Amino acid sequence: MKNNLCELTLVEAKNKLENKEISSFELVESFFKQIKKVDTKIKSYLTLDESALEKAKECDQRRKRGEEKKLLGIPYAVKDVLSTKNLRTTASDKILENHHPLYDATVVDRINKEGAIVLGKTNCDPFAFGCSTENSAFGPTRNPWDLKRVPGGSSGGSAAAVAADECVFALGTDTGGSIRQPAAFCNIVGLKPTYGVFSRYGLLAMASSFDCPGPMTKTVEDAKLIFNVIQGKDSLDATSSEETLTRKTKLRIGLPKEYYSFGIDLEIKKSVIQAAKTLEKNGFSLEEVSLPYTKYGIAVYYILVPSEISSNMARYDGIRYGQERKSFSDEVKRRIMLGTYALSAGYYDAFYLKASKVRAIISQDFKNAFKKVDLLLSPVSPTPPFEIGEKFSDPLQMYLEDILTVNMNLAGIPSLAIPCGFTKAGLPIGMQIAGPRFAEESIFLVGKTYQELTSWHKEKPKL
Repeated sequence: MKNNLCELTLVEAKNKLENKEISSFELVESFFKQIKKVDTKIKSYLTLDESALEKAKECDQRRKRGEEKKLLGIPYAVKDVLSTKNLRTTASDKILENHHPLYDATVVDRINKEGAIVLGKTNCDPFAFGCSTENSAFGPTRNPWDLKRVPGGSSGGSAAAVAADECVFALGTDTGGSIRQPAAFCNIVGLKPTYGVFSRYGLLAMASSFDCPGPMTKTVEDAKLIFNVIQGKDSLDATSSEETLTRKTKLRIGLPKEYYSFGIDLEIKKSVIQAAKTLEKNGFSLEEVSLPYTKYGIAVYYILVPSEISSNMARYDGIRYGQERKSFSDEVKRRIMLGTYALSAGYYDAFYLKASKVRAIISQDFKNAFKKVDLLLSPVSPTPPFEIGEKFSDPLQMYLEDILTVNMNLAGIPSLAIPCGFTKAGLPIGMQIAGPRFAEESIFLVGKTYQELTSWHKEKPKL
């Protein structure tokens, strides 16, 4: 039994609550104590829900009355781009500094209906624009493994909160890697689901055809539990879907050769290849595959996404809600200008239309690969966590951090990031398992098997 309740995984906490070994009040109280102890150093949270302890007492009473819910009394954190009713939601930008939504995002609502308790809202790059959580208007979040380094982004606050045991699990969002990269940087599990499996209703949109909410957890088993709670059709989101695929057991895993080049850090490459060999020894076959259009992913992404951003940000006019537009963070302004330029007369065909066509080709790339193999295994990031400020003044270098993740978003396919080692300097390394649309069950099978064979995910930062 873990002495520190904060270290419990979701499944462990759920079992202890159901067996009445602990109370929800004790669990929530332990997290507030942990937040008080470590968050001045990490700065994962922007807003805490002071009513969480009272809600925990209510959950304990509900349990005594025999109420059965999948997540009754479990405390969790929510990235600050997902709406939470009456709880401040800023998107980590001054323009929404005092915004209090009147409703919950669908993913939050489904988790809350199963009895979970929101502890607070976590820091991120403004409107999820970034991959380091340095752009936040409220200051950067720090990596629990090395406080001089970034936790990744844009869901860096959620990743750091899970890694530092400041919540049982957290919600993030992934538009081009914003769940998977911080998960890899912080030694936790992060799922980017198939586009449409989770409703986007209540998500402050970045790029509507890319955005995916998703769970950030301590284990693959925990991620699967949250997946089952929040998946499915939502009448409030026309892009949401009910479709699922049957899980396969004898899986062929492809190693896309392009994902092991591109200047990948040698320690990362070595760890991921070793992870692949571990799976091969335990019944999974390996095969090298090629995704030749991978090299165009970043260029396509940074034309299409800013174009959608330009459209989505138009609602923030300082009239209906929010402050004046001059309150926008620099990175938000940069992407609005990029998108507006790409969509402008005389440039639409040269940039946006051409990028849309290449997006379709990249999607076909994956379909061709999945005719040969069932899943793909690759690194998440080309580098380990970098130091705060190291890439901040060079947007192009920062954008290249997404080089191994954006193509999954372009194709709308699922990808799961899980820990697979550490560098000699003690920094986390993550790998990602990707599959065809709606192949989450197969991905969970491989991820869970790997975690049963290894203990990387059990390592904790010393705070």
